[in-house]
Amino acid sequence: MKTDTDAIRSARRHFLAQGAMSLAPLAMSWAMQRDGLQAAPVKPELARQSFDLLPKHPRKTPRATAMISMFMQGGPSQVDLMDPKPELNRLDGKQFPGTIKYDNAAQASSRVLGSPWKFRRYGECGTPLSELLPGLSEVVDDILVIRSMHTGVNNHGQSIHAMNTGRTQRGRPALGSWLTFGLGADTDELPAYVAMTDPRGLPVEGVLNWSNGWLPSLFQGTVVRPREPRILNLEPPESFRGKVQSNYLDLLTRLNQRHIAKRKGELELEARIANFRLAARMQTAAREALDISRESKATHAMYGLDDKATVEFGTRCLIARRLVERGVRFVQLFTKNQYWDHHGSIRQSLPASCLKVDRPAAALVADLKQRGLLDSTVVHWGGEMGRLPVIQNDAGPRQVGRDHNTYGFSMWVAGGGFRAGGTYGETDEFGHHAVEKVVNHFDYHATLLHLFGIHPDDLVYLRNGREQSLLDGQPGKIVKGLLTG
Repeated sequence: MKTDTDAIRSARRHFLAQGAMSLAPLAMSWAMQRDGLQAAPVKPELARQSFDLLPKHPRKTPRATAMISMFMQGGPSQVDLMDPKPELNRLDGKQFPGTIKYDNAAQASSRVLGSPWKFRRYGECGTPLSELLPGLSEVVDDILVIRSMHTGVNNHGQSIHAMNTGRTQRGRPALGSWLTFGLGADTDELPAYVAMTDPRGLPVEGVLNWSNGWLPSLFQGTVVRPREPRILNLEPPESFRGKVQSNYLDLLTRLNQRHIAKRKGELELEARIANFRLAARMQTAAREALDISRESKATHAMYGLDDKATVEFGTRCLIARRLVERGVRFVQLFTKNQYWDHHGSIRQSLPASCLKVDRPAAALVADLKQRGLLDSTVVHWGGEMGRLPVIQNDAGPRQVGRDHNTYGFSMWVAGGGFRAGGTYGETDEFGHHAVEKVVNHFDYHATLLHLFGIHPDDLVYLRNGREQSLLDGQPGKIVKGLLTG
């Protein structure tokens, strides 16, 4: 028997799942939607709901309104970048004194690998960083290094899904899909959720990284191409420009409205019509947003666009800032497949990886701050795992690498209500296991939702009679030690 509290909670969740996250049928004109006119609520048993990207207002005042995630696919080595372990250097080359959980036993070694790179403390906060991160050292007082991340699944695919969708299973909605489902967009001229891929290839799990899963397809990430033209067909053919195109789009709108009015609840059709309307508006807005030539030479230099090593990632970081500045809710930048998966030759490959992203990532933080956007924009940098403290591929100093480690790894966050400066959590003396203030992926997600003003139980989607959510029953907690105030 339900108590009064249960009944109230159930009614609230039912309302949010069926109504608040989907305010108006797409059959209504965009002008009516923007004026906030909504169709009368209907009982879910009698009619299915439509979904849109109108701005939604969470129950609590949000501290963050947008997010830029730089996803370093493959697993950056925490003990070589952000989590120095003097004990590794003391035992370098000797037998590891504890137990190791290997992913690749065939190439495993139990010999300790000390970090080849020096650490020093930076900023007023005194956070130690590797010499491989000179850019990050300049903004260290604006970032928070989380040293105790944990997913516990020592495989790329499953750990990527854990960090990006909340569960290790494939096929679930990505974080950007959940945020746009719950909050909508602050622009009707650009996609709410943008994925930016590396020109050298997709990350592991490919398009699943920005999939809407079983949420309506309206909430799938829109890919901005890694090379020009970054969005195809923004320019209409010469014969369609001006009044001709305007008349055509007006006719198409009327036909679509008539068509969808007879097919309410067809979510794929609704999403397709919404995307057609968005495409028309993007012909002007996206060209302007993606045009970095409008930025000053000083800004170009800040992001490393004057250096062939950083120009590609720097360009994407700059575009990400321009998109968020114009109302895009969630932008995620990916490095290529296995870019940080340094099983071998780590002495050569890790510096190259850092060189590509360090300066642009730091510039993004500094640029958002100087424009007054950092307080409301979460910035994330990290991958799905870290690396082990022992040698993999023990075939000489130039060939050695490190195996996977999802039991204790590092990433950094900035802005949007996250605490600025310092570190949070600890791994053991070898950097293998998170042992203090452990942050599981579901804790990270619960904390993010809190910053966006959303309680995890409010962000639900009714699927096959069952309420689905980002945490989906996992015991995610808000990690208050990560937050300001």
